[in-house]
Amino acid sequence: MSAFLIADVHPADMDAYRDSGYLEAVPKIAARFGGVYRARGGQLEKLEGNWQPRRLVVIEFPSWDKLQAFYHCDDYQPYREIRQRLADSNIVALEGLDTPPA
Repeated sequence: MSAFLIADVHPADMDAYRDSGYLEAVPKIAARFGGVYRARGGQLEKLEGNWQPRRLVVIEFPSWDKLQAFYHCDDYQPYREIRQRLADSNIVALEGLDTPPA
């Protein structure tokens, strides 16, 4: 069953965020765990509610365990610290469905 990492990331300084190497390194690390980026920034429109995400990222992993292994792996930790220092972010993990709803 797939799992999704969904992040609302808003860098305070996009140039510093880009220069940190985060945008190049993290997709490569995620790919080692089967992670595939399904959305990364792009057009966004709030349709309902109070949540106003600013820059969404969605990464699909082949399983919950692979998502957790990526998020907690030693190679990602320095980049997680960079993101936490340079951006306001909220991140959730969401388990996918085995089969589509009927």
